Amino acid sequence: MTRAGTVDLALILPERPRGALAFRWLCSTLREAILDGRLRPGTQLPASRDLAARCHVSRGTVVATFDQMKVEGYLSARVGSGTFVNTTLPDSLLSVVRGANAPRMLHAPRPRRLSALGRRVRPFPSPSPQRTRAFRANLPALDLFPTTLWAQVAGRRLRRASVDMLRGCDAMGYEPLRRAIADYLYTARGVTCQAAQIAIVSGVQEALDLCAQLFLDPGDRVAIEEPGYIGAALAFEAHGARLCSLPLDSEGAVVPDSRSRDVRLVYVTPAHQFPVGISMSLGRRLALIEWARRSGALIFEDDYDSEFRYAGAPVPAMQGLDRDGVVLFAGSFSKVLFPSMRLGYLVVPDDLVDRVSALKSVSRKFEPLLEQAVLADFIADGHFGRHVRRMREVYAVRLAVLIERAQRSLDGLLDISDVEAGLQTVGWLRDSLNGADVAKAAADRAVEVIPVSRYARRPAPREGLLLGFAAVDEREIERGVRELAIAIERCRKSTATRRR
Repeated sequence: MTRAGTVDLALILPERPRGALAFRWLCSTLREAILDGRLRPGTQLPASRDLAARCHVSRGTVVATFDQMKVEGYLSARVGSGTFVNTTLPDSLLSVVRGANAPRMLHAPRPRRLSALGRRVRPFPSPSPQRTRAFRANLPALDLFPTTLWAQVAGRRLRRASVDMLRGCDAMGYEPLRRAIADYLYTARGVTCQAAQIAIVSGVQEALDLCAQLFLDPGDRVAIEEPGYIGAALAFEAHGARLCSLPLDSEGAVVPDSRSRDVRLVYVTPAHQFPVGISMSLGRRLALIEWARRSGALIFEDDYDSEFRYAGAPVPAMQGLDRDGVVLFAGSFSKVLFPSMRLGYLVVPDDLVDRVSALKSVSRKFEPLLEQAVLADFIADGHFGRHVRRMREVYAVRLAVLIERAQRSLDGLLDISDVEAGLQTVGWLRDSLNGADVAKAAADRAVEVIPVSRYARRPAPREGLLLGFAAVDEREIERGVRELAIAIERCRKSTATRRR
């Protein structure tokens, strides 16, 4: 270590403010003097006795200060030589200072060489962070979530955190959470599985990506509903799959015909078809499972918001009807709890557990363990079930208000479809109006609607609007209906004028 001579700190350190604790003052002033260069690396500090006398503090305070700053890495000591400012300071290891002569990029970077997946992948839009208004879809009532209760459960879990919790968990996820989900799915959805068959994922989107990696090669065919969930199409296309459409009828997605024997995977939302809202009939579910058994395909069942059902007898999940191991069942907690709860589940047949576990172990490993533990406690303590029951009642009232107000103000403009479950419904436009035009006119009046055509890959015979009702209260629903009626009426007049 270079010795630059002993410095008189009394000339460098400012006077101690009245009432300031001696130890804290001496530590902070020494640290500032080192960082701003008044005490340079290698400088020898006075002996503790001399410094105590000059700064009017006790020698014990100086010794404690030197010990603390040695621990922090600002000072070092050599037996028989004294105390020195370190030549390498801890702050310099945490930041990089770019010199004046650092090279600058003079030319734009050359095009990067990307993999085939990197060239194919397209972004999936994130939800709007703006204030919730009518009729934002795909969103629960976040203002009614019991945040205080959630914080209490999380705090209790943190206080009980163990070394095992810090270490991590199995690639498939936190065992108590997997058991809690298995019990819940059996009771609420008729899903028959063991905890070992459940993989904890960040959401349905990750489950789609996992399945695409495991079961699809570039060029393989995947059948998806038309119209259907954009996120599924983007995930499969990113892996090079060729998409084919499953049309819808009054019973849900139509079973692929004999020409579709080369389809490797079928993606469906049978509980509440997205975005149209049809519940797939029991007969259609059984027929689709039988088709998959005969063709050797797999079915990806996306159970994205089935917790909220308002009418009709509940139909069990397709997975619960499957006796041949052809159904992959996925869901998440983003719709039932809150979107930033990035936890979901993928239920796989017994013979695929090892493959899914192996893939997660080399790609995602496991989701944040603390959040998994908090959610497991939230379910085990009964809070999850109570929250679902409360929200089901709230959403049923909001749906009833939407239907009643729409019948009064949108009659002749929009036909609200019958909805039995979910967070949104569809309003079908009349007079061959363009959904995008209506959505723009509605946005000008602070109303959010999404054209159903946005989820379609081919022109639809009739245009509709996706109307979310769960996230907005009754007063906002009433305002939204009034403003939407004005927007549709203006579009209808504008369309009539253009056709003349």
